[in-house]
Amino acid sequence: MEYRATLIPGDGIGPEVVEAALRVVEATGVRIEWERVEAGADVFVKYGTPLPDEVLNSIRTTGVALKGPIGTPIGGGFKSANVLLRQALDLYACVRPIRTIPGLPSRFENVDFVIIRENTEGLYTGLEHRVAPGVVESLKVVTEAASLRIARYAFELARRQGRPTVTAVHKANIMKLSDGLFLECARRVARDHPEIEMRELIIDNCAMQLVTHPEQFDVLLMDNLYGDILSDLGAGLVGGLGVVPGSNIGNECAVFEAVHGSAPDLAGKGRANPTAVIRSAAQLIAHLGEPEAAGRIERAVEAALSDPANHTGDLGGKATTQQLTDAILRELER
Repeated sequence: MEYRATLIPGDGIGPEVVEAALRVVEATGVRIEWERVEAGADVFVKYGTPLPDEVLNSIRTTGVALKGPIGTPIGGGFKSANVLLRQALDLYACVRPIRTIPGLPSRFENVDFVIIRENTEGLYTGLEHRVAPGVVESLKVVTEAASLRIARYAFELARRQGRPTVTAVHKANIMKLSDGLFLECARRVARDHPEIEMRELIIDNCAMQLVTHPEQFDVLLMDNLYGDILSDLGAGLVGGLGVVPGSNIGNECAVFEAVHGSAPDLAGKGRANPTAVIRSAAQLIAHLGEPEAAGRIERAVEAALSDPANHTGDLGGKATTQQLTDAILRELER
């Protein structure tokens, strides 16, 4: 069987790490016809938008996409293409598994949890305006519908994966209406899943718990901003941004991408770590209905990273993008 999927190479190191992922997917024998489209900072220069309509149309047609990292200007410029993509396609659930990779040095052992991040609203709606000179207001939007939907996703994922707890992360002690609504929705959904224990944790306490006892968590449910920040923190617990995959799931479409940015300073040097995009590609083919092939990729990545000779610079080694990719390919052939 041949599948169709959209491919967005991205900016900076994106094309390099995406090509590495394509080699790995091809080696599994899963056949995918990739429809290449462009999005990101370079595209904005050409077309005046970082997300042309052809990108959205392609994903709506194929239903799935693998996306390389896309650059976003800081403090000005165009709106994040990542945010635009998630909102336009209603990719409401950002799923980021945080798991210790055997053989890869990290600060903790036996870390295995999933961050479920509401992906379409909160402070990331981009509703900002200047109230007066020197005064800016940003609006945090929280709706009952979106909060219930993401809570249901988190509890259903916990059920499917056999995870006994869901921890709702919030700041309802201060933001009593917005985070209060989010928390109340999680409680309502929890009542429909009595087999799963719901816990509640204030965001600042959660951050401390993650860097002291991360092994206690199974599923962490949170809003957009909290999920963005704690996803990076979680990556730091298990080896860094270069090894953690991610997916953005909606009812009609799904986009799979690494957690890290476009790292323009490394572009074209062959030193980028392709692991996160390769693991994101594994999630994509599992989503397509090829879990055995996805599992083979995960095992090959773990085996390759167990040898320090295959560690890229971000992992404290000297391996190149191609060297690590070749090592993963060799493991796939075993």
